Amino acid sequence: MLSPEQFFAFLLAALLITASPGPDNLMVLGMGISKGRRQGMAFGLGCALGCLSHTVLAVAGVSALIAASPLAFTALKVCGGLYLVWLGVQALRSRGGTQVQAVTDSEPSLLRLFLKGVLANAINPKVVLFFLSFLPQFVVAEHGRVGLQIALLGLTFTAQAALLFGLLGYFSGAIGQWIQRQPRVGLWLDRVAGAVFVALGLRLLVTR
Repeated sequence: MLSPEQFFAFLLAALLITASPGPDNLMVLGMGISKGRRQGMAFGLGCALGCLSHTVLAVAGVSALIAASPLAFTALKVCGGLYLVWLGVQALRSRGGTQVQAVTDSEPSLLRLFLKGVLANAINPKVVLFFLSFLPQFVVAEHGRVGLQIALLGLTFTAQAALLFGLLGYFSGAIGQWIQRQPRVGLWLDRVAGAVFVALGLRLLVTR
């Protein structure tokens, strides 16, 4: 099981990262603005549940590494740390300019929008790489049952993403207008997320 410190540190990082401007949450906002709050919520919940496929891959991959070699697991965490630092630097260098684009599709059903969100997230190779880099940073190998730790972390990430994306879809009109009036909001959210990425990556590189 996850320790309280482990869980809350992960939850805070996940919330900050999910709230920062990105393709998924901006698409949820755009869907909600152009199609309505129910449509935005359906698409957002689909995007969140798409994370479960990446959790399964992470559980299988990391568990296999642990079984093969603890050194390989350490190498994965270090490489993941470097990747997170790189993501953080990119976010810190961002100039903002977040734009919420309205979705112009014909009127799809809620189920179709939900499945579209699941598929868009599940087949995104960048999200696969992110999960393989992010989740292991919060694994404590000494606690044992690494696969279970990864699964619980992935479920936690999915649950908070579902909550945030659902709220984005529900309040999409007001949030979208506020973001358009406050262009620097996206810039500062990028800065916060970038700092989180860099801090996580550096922690892995300087501790053993």
